[in-house]
Amino acid sequence: MLTVFTAAAANDPVLRTQARERTVPIPATITPVPGYPRKLSVFKIAASKFWQVRCWIEGRTHRRSTQTQSLRMAQSFARDFYEQLLAQSASLRIKPTPIQGVVSLATTAVKPQKTFAAMAAQMITNEQARVERGEFSAGSLKVLRNRLDAHILPRWGKLSPAAVDHAELLVFTQYLSKSFSTITVSQYLVAVRKILTLAVAVNALDKLPEFPKIKVQTNSRGAFTPTEYWQIMRTARKLQHTRHPDSDSTLRKNYRLRSAEYTMPPDVAWCIGFMVNSFIRPSDLKTLKHRHVEVVRNDNTYLRLNLPKTKSHSRPIVTLQPAVRIYQQITQHYSAQNLAAPDNYLFLPYLRDRAYAHWVLAFYFNWVLARTGLKLGAHGQERSLYSLRHSSITFRLLYGQGIDLLTLARNARTSVDMINQHYASTVTGEQNIGMLQSRRTRQHSPSVIS
Repeated sequence: MLTVFTAAAANDPVLRTQARERTVPIPATITPVPGYPRKLSVFKIAASKFWQVRCWIEGRTHRRSTQTQSLRMAQSFARDFYEQLLAQSASLRIKPTPIQGVVSLATTAVKPQKTFAAMAAQMITNEQARVERGEFSAGSLKVLRNRLDAHILPRWGKLSPAAVDHAELLVFTQYLSKSFSTITVSQYLVAVRKILTLAVAVNALDKLPEFPKIKVQTNSRGAFTPTEYWQIMRTARKLQHTRHPDSDSTLRKNYRLRSAEYTMPPDVAWCIGFMVNSFIRPSDLKTLKHRHVEVVRNDNTYLRLNLPKTKSHSRPIVTLQPAVRIYQQITQHYSAQNLAAPDNYLFLPYLRDRAYAHWVLAFYFNWVLARTGLKLGAHGQERSLYSLRHSSITFRLLYGQGIDLLTLARNARTSVDMINQHYASTVTGEQNIGMLQSRRTRQHSPSVIS
């Protein structure tokens, strides 16, 4: 039965009451956002299946639908919503000084909001501006947000920045050290420092507290030996088009795989060989398109990869010759499906969600490592897709004839220091025993020691 609402029905107090009740927050669903003021919350209403966000700023209540049924995603939306409101509030309060054309920034959005969470919100807004200017990567901003949400804001969000003193930082450092590496702990402290530095800049804090000294211990990702590499390659080729042994419900609920990806694609073997012969990072697997690849044939045959800028590096990467053969196999396979055009991705091009495509490759690579028993290195370090990049650089150090670190570092889009600290850390003198025992010819070195 179709109900027609007339103007008279719209004025019916019963109907108005029913409509209002459908938009009133359901009390049992009102949930605060961890680390943020209580005036920011998410909730559900009878009129929508989506979570709603509500926040009181500048004397008025702001509401919006999060367009998601996930509480975690709704809280993330609420944080962004709150930060945008703070940024807008700041722009409205900027007033000209008596000097013509000069704008005073003495009054900012965060000054009346003296909480640590408000400072964090303004800091994230500033970092977002850096991303838009190309000074900070979007991936780094996402990691920063995750660290704030995981352990920083739930701990100090409602407090004043002045409450985060040296003693608090020491306790925080000890707490993190129970679960994380020294590198991760130091990065958490960097995030805290950014917030407190902003607090000092806007006169919400007198001075920075003394931060604990963390001696960073680098644990290099375990590279594979050549024998292990070939074992992994053979296993990946053997398992392609093979269904994963876990049940449908496990793959769907625990690993977030769709039914179309329950079998290993051939791309896993291709990405293993391509990474070892091209020096690229795992993150490049999801962004690399055919338009970024140029086949070069002259005295040497190789690929020139004009990848998007990563970690402040934008120089092209040149590959080893085996990468050309792998690229030809990929192109031939996907050309039959009309997925080898310049704007198509090299790996799993049929997946539009590139984060999901990367997850699929990493998931099946871990299956290969599990089947070969090579998930852990000789010293217990866990291996992942990044270990293939580690192997690529290590193999050049071991088997490249006369290669210098500067050339290798530039081609791999990294620094000489990084190679010395991480990639070369697994190279031993015995592995280059021939080079250590080599001699120069007598005409070049008349005083050779016998």
